[in-house]
Amino acid sequence: MKFQFPNLPFCSKSGLIATLTGLLVVGLGLAWTAHRAQAQSATTADPANATAGVAKVTREDLFKEVTIPAEFRPYQEVALSAKVSGYVGKMNVDFGDTVKAGQLLATLEVPELQSELANAQATEMKAEADNTNAHLIYTRLLAVNQEHSNLVAQQDLDTAGANDQTTAAAIAAAKANVEKYQTMVGYTQITAPFDGVVTHRYADPGTLIQAGTSSDTQALPLVRVSDNYKLRLDFPVEVDYVKDVKLGDPVEVRVESSNGKTFAGTISRFTHHVDEDTRTMITEIEVPNPNLELVPGMYAIVLLKVEKHPQALAVPIEAVAGEKSPVVYVVNRDNQIEEHPVKLGLETADRYEILSGLHEGDLVVIGSHAGFQSGQKVEPKLIQLSLRDDN
Repeated sequence: MKFQFPNLPFCSKSGLIATLTGLLVVGLGLAWTAHRAQAQSATTADPANATAGVAKVTREDLFKEVTIPAEFRPYQEVALSAKVSGYVGKMNVDFGDTVKAGQLLATLEVPELQSELANAQATEMKAEADNTNAHLIYTRLLAVNQEHSNLVAQQDLDTAGANDQTTAAAIAAAKANVEKYQTMVGYTQITAPFDGVVTHRYADPGTLIQAGTSSDTQALPLVRVSDNYKLRLDFPVEVDYVKDVKLGDPVEVRVESSNGKTFAGTISRFTHHVDEDTRTMITEIEVPNPNLELVPGMYAIVLLKVEKHPQALAVPIEAVAGEKSPVVYVVNRDNQIEEHPVKLGLETADRYEILSGLHEGDLVVIGSHAGFQSGQKVEPKLIQLSLRDDN
């Protein structure tokens, strides 16, 4: 079927088509103009309704925190050996027992030492008797010679004096010998050198113990005692952070095997030497352990603060946009958005150090910048972020 135009008195068919086409073009133009006006109206709407979450630029002590595995070990530990050979007579402790300094742990039976001590004491008594006799003879001869000159030959007087001195020296030698054997008898009493815990028992009553008089002797010790009331926590610090290690610096320690127990400590000492193989420096914390809750050999995590920047200008990480060319949005005194390029320094878990581009007290927009543009007027709302305690 063909469409036919009616006969119009005022225009031709071609004129009518031109008129309709013009009207269509005008209508489309008006519709596009209205759409642009609506879009522009949406972007330039009343800014009083736009709220921007902001945070203040502050000065803070910034640092990085590195985690380092560590292991507890006793503050001091020793395997107690005998200095004399003998049989174990008594064992007064077993492993796991707590002991005090000077407490008797074991006794050795060395019968021959008692005989030698008795012999030395008898020799001392004889030396004292000999000296008493020699001294008496000398003093008598000396008294006679003083009352009756030339009655006693000088040679006899000299001999008596020498004999007096010889017997006196014999007493000193005998006393030293007695003290020697008394000391050796004392070695049969094995005592604790410090407060601690018996961590191993090597011998039972009747065991023959060889004298551990040198490092070459493979002598069996009796017990091992550890001072667990204070522990050493050693951890390796990478060479890049050695410069940041200072005596007395605070550290945080977390013990996962002890229900995640966390406590504060301070650096007690470090080796001042970087191991060539591991490129680390051993650093140590002293850890009080009065209740013996911690056990040597347990692992811990040390949280060490490094690359410290005291009182640095800082903003929350959420305030910075862009990686290659970082910027922040600042709300000025007129509550308008300003885009500030910034130079970043140290990055921590929740902060950026600002080297340039901002001032202390500036209000910076945090979160996404997509809904804002430079020059836009906003209503700033100060947001207190829940941040990690840096102290």
